[in-house]
Amino acid sequence: MRDDITIRCINTGEQKKVPAGSSLYTIYQVFKPAKLGNVTNAKVNNVIEGLRYVAFNNKDVEFQDITYPSGMRTYTRSLFFVLSQAVQQVLPGEDVCIEAPVSNGYYCRLRPFRDIEESEIEAIQQRMDEIIRKNLPFKREVCPTQDAIKLFEERGMYSKVKLLETCHTLYSFYYTLDGQPDYYYGSLLMNTGQLKLYGLMRYNEGLLLRIPDPKNPTQLRPLIKQEKMLDVFREHHHWQEIMGVRTIGELNEACEQGLTYELINVSEALQEKKICHIAEEIQRHPEVRLVLISGPSSSGKTTFSKRLSVQLMTCGIKPFPFSMDQYFVDRDKTPRSENGDYDFESIDALNIPLLEEHLQDLFDGKEVELPKYNFQTGKSELSGKKVKLEEHTVIIMEGIHGLNPKLTENISDVIKYKIYVSALTTILLDNHNYIPTTDNRLLRRIVRDYKYRGYSAKDTIQRWPSVAEGEYKWIFPFQENADIMFNSALLFELAGLRNQALPLLEMVPEDVPEYSEAFRLRKFLRYIQPIQIDALPPTSLLREFLGGSTFHY
Repeated sequence: MRDDITIRCINTGEQKKVPAGSSLYTIYQVFKPAKLGNVTNAKVNNVIEGLRYVAFNNKDVEFQDITYPSGMRTYTRSLFFVLSQAVQQVLPGEDVCIEAPVSNGYYCRLRPFRDIEESEIEAIQQRMDEIIRKNLPFKREVCPTQDAIKLFEERGMYSKVKLLETCHTLYSFYYTLDGQPDYYYGSLLMNTGQLKLYGLMRYNEGLLLRIPDPKNPTQLRPLIKQEKMLDVFREHHHWQEIMGVRTIGELNEACEQGLTYELINVSEALQEKKICHIAEEIQRHPEVRLVLISGPSSSGKTTFSKRLSVQLMTCGIKPFPFSMDQYFVDRDKTPRSENGDYDFESIDALNIPLLEEHLQDLFDGKEVELPKYNFQTGKSELSGKKVKLEEHTVIIMEGIHGLNPKLTENISDVIKYKIYVSALTTILLDNHNYIPTTDNRLLRRIVRDYKYRGYSAKDTIQRWPSVAEGEYKWIFPFQENADIMFNSALLFELAGLRNQALPLLEMVPEDVPEYSEAFRLRKFLRYIQPIQIDALPPTSLLREFLGGSTFHY
């Protein structure tokens, strides 16, 4: 007599019996949720699992396709595996490194590094198509970590060797494709045949791997130009090559060797040097009267603007902070979002004509009475604060709309200097596993929200999708408008965030939807060895999130 278990399918709202030991793929065939496309994985009791996962007990199951963030991650990781195997077969002795998410795809380079030829890209794509047509299975293997280390060592995959060596776990897992092993820190698809759509093209010295658009899965994500963004990634990768700390395994190794303080000091010095360079660039253009700073949530815009102000003063320039948050329109004129709520993130929530009028008056040497927005009444009021710019003064205006042309379209471009700030995580987990830049910012925000705003990790994770939606609408489309980009991510910072973020993530209860993301972040952070942050300077950008800054926020 067979044993049955009960599965509750979140997608359909149904509850059915299936044999114990059924795979998620088999369970999917039982329920067949109508609204899903190419199913990539499933959330099992709020933890993401691959479709080969086998259930022996009663479970809640929510199937996901590439319209879900975790579904897209599974699809993309599987595509990375096919790409890396194709490169190794077409170009023996060479490998591919997944370097950066840019231009709505992933910038990859050959390793050892060299420029790739068009003919080589065509051959790689042909081989990828062959692998996909064969519908080969992705198989998950579990073994003692030492055996996995030996396996990757024999194949010269040293970035994976160092990662596994420094994780200090007893057992590890890896995947195989057509008998060839690789390591990915999340679930993969069942078979290569599920990779229905991708693109491959030459991009600078390397290639760009393009992926489906989650909003329109039958088409690739639109190609956008992000040369400045790529330059930032390449600059930091070059510096990390010199330091010998390209991957988390190498970072862990350096910390174990007692080089923590050196990593902190050099990373902080590199950021200070960059801020100094930006200040000197502004000094070289005396016509600049307005510095506009924009960037996504938790990118460190506030600390950057304060440190830039310090450097400007050393250049003989007086910085004048100017808040656009006081220029909201009255509540009854605030635009509404699709769900009917007030959309305070919309640029149309700002009284742009008044803001531009005040800026122009200040540039013309006039005195201006600044407004004050009363958030209780929803009305703009006069503050009683009158200001006038002194000689050698530059206005510093920081906010999400800083690079949107509409904000200052009637102010001459000649007097504007535009800066984009973001935490662009450039360190890799290993050559085939990049770290999403959004993870870095989300971890920063989880720690800061708990310390200073009284929000739990669950609260922050719950709000994050709406934050991200606003960024894609109001910030990311304008980032290439910047005169310069500043990377606020520090090489060591994930190791510094680890011990503060992990306890907060562990407090997220299992019975809430946010547990899935908390579990994923916890799993990721455990690859990283923690470091003490007592050596951080009080002006460090990371102090904005961890505490102990000498700047007033």
